[in-house]
Amino acid sequence: MPAPRDAFTAHPRAVGETYSEHLLTASGFGLRMIGGGLACLLHGLLPFLFVATGSRTIASLHDVMVAHRRRKPVASITPAK
Repeated sequence: MPAPRDAFTAHPRAVGETYSEHLLTASGFGLRMIGGGLACLLHGLLPFLFVATGSRTIASLHDVMVAHRRRKPVASITPAK
């Protein structure tokens, strides 16, 4: 079991971020996913609204994540025993 501090920093470090950077990045992604999800729900009720918002949000988040992954080196992660 990782030390309590390591539990908060292992994954951010593995993706080349500090804890604070990871918090901001993940929060931004989460908020955009919530917005896209709400747009999809409204589109389901009112099909003339937000026709492409959900798919555009997914494509945009994917592009940002892939670009981010290429920009920062990813450390190898040793599986937990």
